[in-house]
Amino acid sequence: QLQLVESGGGSVQPGGSLRLSCAASESTLEGFAIGWFRQVPGKEREGVSCISWTGASTTYTDSVRGRFIISRDNAKNSVFLQMNNLKPEDTGIYYCAARVRCTMWPADFRTWGQGTQVTVST
Repeated sequence: QLQLVESGGGSVQPGGSLRLSCAASESTLEGFAIGWFRQVPGKEREGVSCISWTGASTTYTDSVRGRFIISRDNAKNSVFLQMNNLKPEDTGIYYCAARVRCTMWPADFRTWGQGTQVTVST
């Protein structure tokens, strides 16, 4: 059974950068598209970015396009989210999730990691 583990969260000042990782624990990401989502208390989980299994197709929500870059290294069984020029509104718990095809809708995904906290503040 596919299990996902996120890492790389932390606290940074506005304008800073973080790199999140999503790895498969005791399983493989082979054949899976991976999406990144974020959630803050009191709000619904929202799609941030998604990458296809081959990496040929990527999607970003408008608020992060041009600042975040999603990538994957299938040899290392990992997906990454490079977050640059971070803003306070990027604060939240970031989750990765897997399914066969990319979508930006959390309800479409069944397999989730436990999340990693990202805090952007002065």
